[in-house]
Amino acid sequence: MLHKQALKLVYSNFSYWIISSLIFVSLLVFMLSAREFLYFEPFWVFQLPIDWIPSFALIIVVAGLTSIVTSLAIYQVRMLKANSQKSGVGLVGSVFGVGAGVCTSCGPIGFSIITTFGVAGASTLSFLYDYEIPIRLGAIAILGATYFIMIKGITRECKLSINKK
Repeated sequence: MLHKQALKLVYSNFSYWIISSLIFVSLLVFMLSAREFLYFEPFWVFQLPIDWIPSFALIIVVAGLTSIVTSLAIYQVRMLKANSQKSGVGLVGSVFGVGAGVCTSCGPIGFSIITTFGVAGASTLSFLYDYEIPIRLGAIAILGATYFIMIKGITRECKLSINKK
């Protein structure tokens, strides 16, 4: 119940909708193109093989949660004038969540780049590619925990009242 009121408070300002939308779209396009779901050359092509559906769904969830958590963190910094420790949770959580979600996306592209670092770089990237879904689930868990911590911080700072109907 509190998260609905906090989200209404944050997204009552249209600029947070714009921030969330821009983050979601840019992160989604980057992750889809890095994971080879989306191609820009020679034509715009989107492909979704049946066995890649779980990865595709997790990419959408990571991009959505990242956009929400980042908007909440920006709101907390701007409006609530939160100190660096309180707002740092949202920013650090979103950085870790995005890092874990994005680093697995660069598997096919990054493999050719990282092999210049030798066998160690190739095995590290191979590990990330093989365990893509568990790493993305971990990123979703980090972003989810960050979301609830941010909501708790916003409701505590704003002292929202619950209207029971």
